[in-house]
Amino acid sequence: MTRSDTPSNAHWTILFLCWLLAGSSTLGSLFFSEIMQFAPCILCWYQRIFLFPLVFIFTTGLFSCDKSVVRYALPLVAAGWLVALYHNLLYAGIIPESIQPCSRGVSCTEDYISLFGFLTIPMLSLLSFSTILALLLILNRRFTR
Repeated sequence: MTRSDTPSNAHWTILFLCWLLAGSSTLGSLFFSEIMQFAPCILCWYQRIFLFPLVFIFTTGLFSCDKSVVRYALPLVAAGWLVALYHNLLYAGIIPESIQPCSRGVSCTEDYISLFGFLTIPMLSLLSFSTILALLLILNRRFTR
């Protein structure tokens, strides 16, 4: 392996990790709603809107190892991260009820699962978006070198 091959392999590995996280998060989201029958709230739907296309964007990026994958994925990940952060603040009770978007239908603070006492569905989403965001920023830095 030559020195010029290393960055390309590293880029592909980072893209693969992003694809793996987006894919497993998508499957987890579908598992909770379709298998476990947990009805998604409005904020969960917004997070899905930002998450689901990432699987296809990262798949395309894996085959072409194109630098533009960061440009296409980063806005979706950042928007999903902001919605997930808002959802976690709402879930923790930091955001007052008067500005909650889930006034009708499924509550955004419904406690479906709590793994280890703190891993809730909104927290899993925030962790997923945070990890993908960090990986994309690393990848962007590597591409600009």
